[in-house]
Amino acid sequence: MNRVMGIAIAAVLLLTTTVWSAEKAIQTQKVKDVVIALKSESGQWKAGKNSFALEFTSAQDHKPVDAGMVSLSTSMAMTGMAPMIAGATLSPDKTPGRYLGTIDFPDTGTRQVTVSWDGPAGKGSTKFSVPVR
Repeated sequence: MNRVMGIAIAAVLLLTTTVWSAEKAIQTQKVKDVVIALKSESGQWKAGKNSFALEFTSAQDHKPVDAGMVSLSTSMAMTGMAPMIAGATLSPDKTPGRYLGTIDFPDTGTRQVTVSWDGPAGKGSTKFSVPVR
């Protein structure tokens, strides 16, 4: 029974690693002891609906870090107008420190992304730019 359980666990770990490695980084940001990686299948955001993963890992050992409550929002400056703001829908994945999200952009342009978290990994936020193509 232990052998069967070990094989099943190894298969799940292999599958998880394969899925994670198929995603390409859009942006990676280090904040104190945490590395935040924004990833998608294509490695970029496009106009329209986008699916993505947000991963929190330790800067020291690269192991997943539970970030607790996480949010991601974007804004784009518009000349003579209020900034265009879009918020993502995020939900925790099965693996601690990994969140799956969707966001919708009406057009192309560079977005200012804000990621905030509050949980076992501490409380923090970071900002970075991401082009929408």
